[in-house]
Amino acid sequence: MQSNRLKKIERLLQKDLGSILQMEGRSWFPGTMVTVTKVTVSPDLGIAKIFVSIYGKSPDVALQQLELRVKEIRRILGMQVKNQLRVIPDLRFFVDDSLDYIENIEKLLKT
Repeated sequence: MQSNRLKKIERLLQKDLGSILQMEGRSWFPGTMVTVTKVTVSPDLGIAKIFVSIYGKSPDVALQQLELRVKEIRRILGMQVKNQLRVIPDLRFFVDDSLDYIENIEKLLKT
């Protein structure tokens, strides 16, 4: 069971990463929209798993761009949450395909 502190940190990271990707994402991946769907943080706050939904031309390219820019994203995140967190966790990005899974189930149920 997660503590309230971990839940608050996950919500904080999700909100701030979402705003970073909204502001900077236009120049990083043009023609692609990236949204943060879920953030999970390890109990020692060392690793943050960020699940993103990628809509647009090339989701694989957008994920590669995220992984290439992880240091820059972490630096920007550190400037935004410097008063709330002492240590910024390492960021790991994963594609959240739950929406595709839901659409597939709905198609199967309709037929």
